Amino acid sequence: MYKPNFNKREVIVFRQFQRKGYSLFACLGRVVVIGVLSAATLQSATAATDEVSTKTEKTDNTESVDKEATLEDVEVTGSRAPLALGQAARMVTVLSREEIQAAPVQSINDLLKMAVGVDVRQRGPIGAQTDVSIRGGSYEQIAVLLNGINICDAQTGHNAFDLPCDVADILRIEVLEGPAARVYGASSLVGAINIVTSQAPEASLERDYNGQVRLEGGSFGYLSAAGRYALTPHADQLTSSLSATYTRSDGYQRSAAGHLNSDYTGGKVFYQGGYADQAMQLQWHAGLSAKGFGSNTFYSGRFDEQYEQTLKFFTAIQGETSGRLHLKPAIYWNRGYDRFELIRGSEDLVPFNHHRTDAFGINLNCYFDWAAGRTAFGGEFRNEDIVSGNLGEPLNAPFRDYKYGLNRSNLSFHLEHNLLLKRFTLSAGFIAVKNTWNEMPFTIYPGIDASLRLGKGWKLYASYNASLRMPSFTELYYSVGGHKADKYLKPEELQAVEGGVKYSSSLLTAQASIYHNHCRQMIDWILDPTEAEPVWRSVNYTKVNTLGFETSATLQLHRLLPLPGATLQVAYSYIDEDKVGQHQIESQSTLEYLRHKLVGQLHMPIVERLSLDVKYRLQKRAGNYTTNAGIVIPYHTYDVVDTRLSWTAPSYTLYAEVNNLFGSHCVDFGNVRQPGLWLTIGAKYRFNI
Repeated sequence: MYKPNFNKREVIVFRQFQRKGYSLFACLGRVVVIGVLSAATLQSATAATDEVSTKTEKTDNTESVDKEATLEDVEVTGSRAPLALGQAARMVTVLSREEIQAAPVQSINDLLKMAVGVDVRQRGPIGAQTDVSIRGGSYEQIAVLLNGINICDAQTGHNAFDLPCDVADILRIEVLEGPAARVYGASSLVGAINIVTSQAPEASLERDYNGQVRLEGGSFGYLSAAGRYALTPHADQLTSSLSATYTRSDGYQRSAAGHLNSDYTGGKVFYQGGYADQAMQLQWHAGLSAKGFGSNTFYSGRFDEQYEQTLKFFTAIQGETSGRLHLKPAIYWNRGYDRFELIRGSEDLVPFNHHRTDAFGINLNCYFDWAAGRTAFGGEFRNEDIVSGNLGEPLNAPFRDYKYGLNRSNLSFHLEHNLLLKRFTLSAGFIAVKNTWNEMPFTIYPGIDASLRLGKGWKLYASYNASLRMPSFTELYYSVGGHKADKYLKPEELQAVEGGVKYSSSLLTAQASIYHNHCRQMIDWILDPTEAEPVWRSVNYTKVNTLGFETSATLQLHRLLPLPGATLQVAYSYIDEDKVGQHQIESQSTLEYLRHKLVGQLHMPIVERLSLDVKYRLQKRAGNYTTNAGIVIPYHTYDVVDTRLSWTAPSYTLYAEVNNLFGSHCVDFGNVRQPGLWLTIGAKYRFNI
């Protein structure tokens, strides 16, 4: 997990040194690992350079340093125990703070669109509702984490990205592609996304600031206001920050009756704090996300005035002790409310759906170094509870709008060992999982990752991992509107193998990988048209085999041209899926995955303080959808260009953004139209108090 260094006002970064007798490091008598936190390469993002960590460790097993060596940056994800990036046995992608701040986006969801292995299916803009998946999986099959804390919504993955933090709060976004149960626990079937926030103030040019306000407005009645303040008391071991955001829009379309049906109103409040001394480190956060949005035809093309409101609370505290044995405990509680209106404001015509979910968890991860390497072990307990108007078993004492409910618990234990040799790293382990629902016994899911360093700048990767996902409450109990759920569904299981190569130099960073996923007991909604009264049933129906290929390259243009900071990035992903099933059975899961995805980014300084960012995305989705008129339409290929022009001064930034510059016709879900060109003009002001 990420280890912050609180209130580091000045840092010195050592990138090269010689191992001489008179060297400063020689007097320490230890191996020194120095570098920038999280500079793993995002398939289409620059390396993270926001915060620096200096660590001195006594490790008899660590790779010996060459006579003259370039140190690679410290990595904190991809394994249960932190490893230097040069020793990491798995490729992890990271979107840095600089990349995030320069991106022409309206929400955190939009940031993920440039990660080539991530599929962001947007129903509504401004983060109204977005289904995010990885490598051809579904939106239910990824784990979403906030500062390493699992914030997945057990009711439905549709609400997984109702985040309490603003874009300005984010330090980096980490994406672990492929099964991640060994690292992040259950629910990370095809991958995990960890959003890491920062308590430190935003740095700008010559100095740091402890406060920031932002105001922006644009097309379709869009308005957003945000503020952030970082408090640093005299005792520099303690830090805290608070942010708040309000956003609204009239939306970009109206219903057939002429009413707004894609409008949006939402707010966020996020507090985080930390304490650090020589013996321990603590972090805690508390946040709230509230929003209401016109969900026009999100769930049914026959009703174009749907509406939804969600409210979520997030709390967590976690720590880490120093010493030979590192103890990293955490405890958290998340609560969510969801109200869905099939016909907006007309509960007398169609009753509203009400849901309240709670997730409580406690976990402990430990690691230590010894002669044979670095070993990590620990466990987690997570309890999930729902009360609802239509999901679960009948309540003994119904109250308000809640007549049904369900409670289940998940218990897991993990063990991992990392063998670190001069040019070779082997990371192997397993997670054992037991869930109280359906009396699931303890089941073991193993994994093994390996990396080999060849010469200067070259690395080879290979891995095998297994993972699982428990069914959501919706899949277990949604039995309305022609649907019949099965409350005895089994968890989905996936096995994956992957191989890749990476090259890094001061001019070019490039990587490529190929993977194969085999998913069994996949949960699907199917219909048998031969039945007397056909209904959609949730079942463990099918197997899916996925073959994929990804490649990316980042060119440091400033080393070729007199343009300080200029970079060019290009990435491409190809996926082919084979679904095993019966031909006469109709399925709602039509493998609507991204077969092709191409992304490109250009960061170009024009003159001092003025810069241009251009992002390009082309994608082709497999599958088709049926219109209300019964016409079957295949998903078409579309491309989008987003731009941002910004002027940055020490205390303020002025910017103009255009999303979908050429007004491309975009459809991520059938019968849900996306907006065309969207113009935003904004300003940030930084201050000290």
